[in-house]
Amino acid sequence: MNKSIYILLALAVLCFWSACKKDDQKAVGNPVMDTKTEFSKALFGDSLIFTVNVSDQEVPLSTLKAHLYYGEELVSETVIRTKTNGDYTGKIYIPYYADIPNGTATLKLVLQNIHFTLTEQTYDLSLERPDYPYLTLVAGEETYRMERTDLYTYAATANFPIKVNAYIQAPKVGEAGNELTFGWEDNAIKEGSLTNIPFSNRSAGQYSITFNSLTYEAAPFIIAYAINETVMQRIDDNHYKLDMNLTNGQELAFEGISDFADWWIDPDYLTKVSDNTLKFAAPDGQYRIIANFQYKYFAVEKLVNGEPAKLQADGSGAVWIIGEGIGKPSVSTNAVGWDTGKALCMVPLGNKKYQITVVAGTTVNADNINFKFFHQKDWGDEFNNTSLSTTSDVIFIGDGKNGRDPGNLGIVEGKKLENGATYVFTIDLSEGNNKAILTVVKQ
Repeated sequence: MNKSIYILLALAVLCFWSACKKDDQKAVGNPVMDTKTEFSKALFGDSLIFTVNVSDQEVPLSTLKAHLYYGEELVSETVIRTKTNGDYTGKIYIPYYADIPNGTATLKLVLQNIHFTLTEQTYDLSLERPDYPYLTLVAGEETYRMERTDLYTYAATANFPIKVNAYIQAPKVGEAGNELTFGWEDNAIKEGSLTNIPFSNRSAGQYSITFNSLTYEAAPFIIAYAINETVMQRIDDNHYKLDMNLTNGQELAFEGISDFADWWIDPDYLTKVSDNTLKFAAPDGQYRIIANFQYKYFAVEKLVNGEPAKLQADGSGAVWIIGEGIGKPSVSTNAVGWDTGKALCMVPLGNKKYQITVVAGTTVNADNINFKFFHQKDWGDEFNNTSLSTTSDVIFIGDGKNGRDPGNLGIVEGKKLENGATYVFTIDLSEGNNKAILTVVKQ
């Protein structure tokens, strides 16, 4: 009986303590705001300055927050620490976005004390897009004035090269305005970026570069790089690609490459027919042709369903080379090294055979190599000394004890490849992927 009484008393104390705690958690204090700024209108891209007198006569204050909404979306906010009662000044950025028409935004001020008691005030803020008197096209050290040709529309006309890499700068408008920039992000123009926009025209000479500050529409983007009248896709400033279903012997007409005669042609995949026209030399299939403007050559890769092919269990697919001492169009300018992004795709000859043609002293080192063969254009499955053998008396396969890691190729001590001579490396998987045979033949 006494035990039951003790339990009841304990429960009563617990309930009383809980009730007191809940009372403590109720709103305490009385935050008060007196806004000194008239919120009526502003421009997109402004930094809106505001002053608010804040006070709480009961408990210390904590923060004053400003939230800006476009519709239901919170697009900007700022926080001011309010240690004592008094006037506080802050500013909130009004984002500048594409395709946002003039309209009304919502500005919400929230004052909070240390007990999380809140006071809120909401204002309608009329926003307009600035009508810039001009814009500036910044192309490296050169700048061009983009004159206003219509509402939100600007153009710079000059003698431009075929490609113009530049960003656009807008001047400050009004006392609260900011200089804005428009650059290139994720294959689109975006405000706040300094990354160059890849403008391009079919030919050099006098033409106009245009930009619309409302829609972000810009021109020209007439990339003149095309194969058989199909435009190549831009990867970056130096690389363009096109995925194609190709047949052996098919002619490929290249457009827009003014110095085509200076480009190196990979004999494994392509042969020259005439000016700007090549013939596809590999077996039928889906391939990716990558135009490398930095080193002036075309890289070709075997594809399956739009992705770099992998070696399959039946010996079909692709074999890739990664490592040191080999590179296209030359080792000295563009060595593969251990960069998987530069992996070389051997030509799939069919019948489970793969080939690469190299020239000693140019596309392969004559006296020192350290590359190997992979099942994919990345780290993963690879050929080692147990799955690959060779009949060559010049090239050896590393086993981890002979100066090369397992599967890495080396040149036999005391020997070397003949400078200027052409060699064909062939991988034969006829006996299975675990019984690959490498042959090296001097042509």
